[in-house]
Amino acid sequence: MASRREVTAFTRYGGWIPSDERVYRGFHKRLALFAGKKRGKSVPHNQIVQTFADAINGPPGPEKSLMRTLFDNIFLQAAKEYNFIKITNFDDLLYALDNVVVKPPEFEIVEDDGIPVGEPVGVPIYLLLDIPSNTAAAYDLFRLPAFNDAMKALLKSWGAFLSKPNGGSNSSLNTGPTGWFSEAGFKSLSAQGRMPDGPAGFVETYVSPNTDPIQGFGYTSWDEFFVREFQKGARPTYVPENHSLAISLIHSACESTVLRISTRVKKHDQFWLKGQPYSLYNILDSDPGPSGVKRADQFIGGTIYQAFLSPQDYHRWHSPVNGKIVDGYVLDGSYYAVIPDAGAEIGDPDLVPGDPRGGLIRSQPFLTLSATRAVIFIEAENPLIGLMCFIGLGMCEVSTCELSKKVRNKESITVGEELGMFHFGGSSHVMIFNNKAAITFADDVLPDTHIKINSIIAQVHEKPPKDTPKVG
Repeated sequence: MASRREVTAFTRYGGWIPSDERVYRGFHKRLALFAGKKRGKSVPHNQIVQTFADAINGPPGPEKSLMRTLFDNIFLQAAKEYNFIKITNFDDLLYALDNVVVKPPEFEIVEDDGIPVGEPVGVPIYLLLDIPSNTAAAYDLFRLPAFNDAMKALLKSWGAFLSKPNGGSNSSLNTGPTGWFSEAGFKSLSAQGRMPDGPAGFVETYVSPNTDPIQGFGYTSWDEFFVREFQKGARPTYVPENHSLAISLIHSACESTVLRISTRVKKHDQFWLKGQPYSLYNILDSDPGPSGVKRADQFIGGTIYQAFLSPQDYHRWHSPVNGKIVDGYVLDGSYYAVIPDAGAEIGDPDLVPGDPRGGLIRSQPFLTLSATRAVIFIEAENPLIGLMCFIGLGMCEVSTCELSKKVRNKESITVGEELGMFHFGGSSHVMIFNNKAAITFADDVLPDTHIKINSIIAQVHEKPPKDTPKVG
């Protein structure tokens, strides 16, 4: 199937971890120095960080809590993996968090032979936990409900700061060296075809309170910038006049990079270090539908399309089809749990084989059953598509998933209308199609391809007799 859209350039870890290792090292070195100074002076922690510390350390007593013991083991294991990690213990991590939760994400600037090098650090807490998360001890700790309750409280407080108008969270929305509207900032925002470069390109592409980058385009909070909307016409939805053709098309629900397509998905499956098959029962939280039928049963043998959003991407979700909202709900889950692996594999486009950075990106199929997520069921107008499911995955940081009014009210919806959004946090998404839907994806819908929202990515057609789905 041919496509009617623009395919853009790709960087797998772009926005999640700095592509320049000097910036990655500089971020950790700067926070380690900050932590060392504060720890040496026994400076009290920020209250929300202290609350997190108390939850991890547990009540006073001669024995360490399980969570504190696991944290100690995490840093021991991480130190063996990567020798430039500078935050090497839980106490230093707390002081580093003191620095993070009082300001919005910024650009990290380092100098190399007097030449400044800068990249965005869109998810700073994840960057602190990037290498530690890729350990066996972290796999045990980061899946514990008590840990995620403690982390949720910390992130909720930080999220409140990031969302408060005129509360200081727009301090990185400027043209200074660490600002998102600096020269480097505009290059980052325009990467992968997101927008034309420069201030004019931003105004042309996104809705903003004013047109002055020096004033941060008028955004009064980080979150207002993060959930910015597209200008009318910036992401057009192609709808052919032929109605039968129009309703057979499936559009991209998010501005995102393709991770993979899987077919013949099972109701139950197990996760291994490689492969990470999908498990419908766990993804959908074993929740029965309105008729009492287990929802997972309706998608056994179906198809899953997964793609992920970088921090620079547009963070609202649009309907991929015309149809009626059947249900929508948000499930709590983990924030930083990943499947520990042996690092980047041979052929990774950004990292050398064995590099342990970026484990979260490589663990996205696992996150479909573990991460905080919004689950939305749509009965498509086209019976050949039938019931489908959109899932927004909140990967790390605040990960707040907000359902739109149409989803909450279970209304009819058309292609391109809003389903909801991610507030500050990392994100991935999946679309699940039932096994009666014969779907052909566009030839260029391939892993590592960045695709604009509302673009056509696939078409449904009549299933030929005795059709045998191809295993993806």
